Amino acid sequence: MTAEGITVTDDELLDTLDLLGVSLSITDLPPDRDGEYEHGLRIVRLRPGMARRLHRSVLAHECAHAVYGDVPLRDPHHAERQEVRADEWAARMLVPVDDYARAESIHDGHVDAMALELDVTVDLIRAFQRTLQHPRVLRMPDIPTGASR
Repeated sequence: MTAEGITVTDDELLDTLDLLGVSLSITDLPPDRDGEYEHGLRIVRLRPGMARRLHRSVLAHECAHAVYGDVPLRDPHHAERQEVRADEWAARMLVPVDDYARAESIHDGHVDAMALELDVTVDLIRAFQRTLQHPRVLRMPDIPTGASR
């Protein structure tokens, strides 16, 4: 699973959750939430009925929280860093570099059009752009192998 040239599919994200021992639930959430990860229960919850590009973007974002074992933080600065990291991980999983470059060229850098072209949210396009402007190594925790899906 490399994000440099291959788009990670929903099934691969679900396999990752499975490997981590995290279940997925499609359930009603508060109106201000599309998804959430609860580390203590090892569960990702997603709001039902989301459009495809929102669904896959939120699934990848919440998968990132599971990969990193994120827990809620009281310190807003550190909590925001978790959210930024989750968006950047999701963007790198869902947006191949070559596809991003092509979409940027076709749409003259128009973020909304690029998001539609790449089937992700505008937030993930902006996250991807941050990773290009400020490259840093995203620590990739070990993920066990041998999923039973």
